[in-house]
Amino acid sequence: MAAATARKAAACVLVVWALVAAGLGSVSARAPLVGKPQREFDYFALSLQWPGTICANTRHCCSRNGCCRSEPLQWFTIHGLWPDYDDGTWPSCCRHTEFEMDKILPLKETLDKYWPSLYCSSPSTCFSGKGPFWAHEWEKHGTCSAPVVQDELQYFTIALDLYFKYNVTEMLSSGGIQTNGKEYALSDVIDTIKHAFGGAPEIVCKRGSVEELRLCFDKELKPRDCLTTSLTNENVSRRKHCPRKITLPTYDPLVLANSTGEIMTQFDDFEVSAALYTA
Repeated sequence: MAAATARKAAACVLVVWALVAAGLGSVSARAPLVGKPQREFDYFALSLQWPGTICANTRHCCSRNGCCRSEPLQWFTIHGLWPDYDDGTWPSCCRHTEFEMDKILPLKETLDKYWPSLYCSSPSTCFSGKGPFWAHEWEKHGTCSAPVVQDELQYFTIALDLYFKYNVTEMLSSGGIQTNGKEYALSDVIDTIKHAFGGAPEIVCKRGSVEELRLCFDKELKPRDCLTTSLTNENVSRRKHCPRKITLPTYDPLVLANSTGEIMTQFDDFEVSAALYTA
């Protein structure tokens, strides 16, 4: 059932891709850079979050927090598609182009499921104070994705397309790595992804559990290694605070199955200062 739903969502993305492609000729005019010009990026990192690690720390609920849904999220969700430099730095907030929700309405149902916020706090945006999680990702990262990305709709469409094409949750499952809290060797997780994906991932842990996993792509959207030097798995572990054995834990939602939307929305204005987005 989950695979069929994912295929349906992927088909929706393909339809939107066609709409984007048809309209590319009309978006040739680009807004100028604001502030200091930033050079063109070198590669993309598709950053994915593991809800089991993040949602286990949820203490307060709100309607926009994916951790608060009655059914736990059992797949990697998207954090963002980030243009990066090979020297370990990255551009940010490149064009004064504010997020407009109306531009991505065809994708909203898919974004709600596979690209939800996992916090109640409102992240900062480059040009409009604070706003939705998607606004933060578009303004900070999407505006720096030229010449590959031309506009807001294309940014989210490309990210979703890569997410479904290279399904990390399925890669791990096919390699015998289950998302049930069991310990696995970090090297086995890296090798499983590298074999299925065609490039070495970057893994970030929190107290021994996978918090984020990043897949990297060149500017033609082909898989590549996330690491620009030949580091061993041991060095990757030490650098990203992952031990030799890591887990992909499950979690119990804070909101019970019989909770109502009214109960959830009473927390909408609650801010969690420790959960502010910085990436």
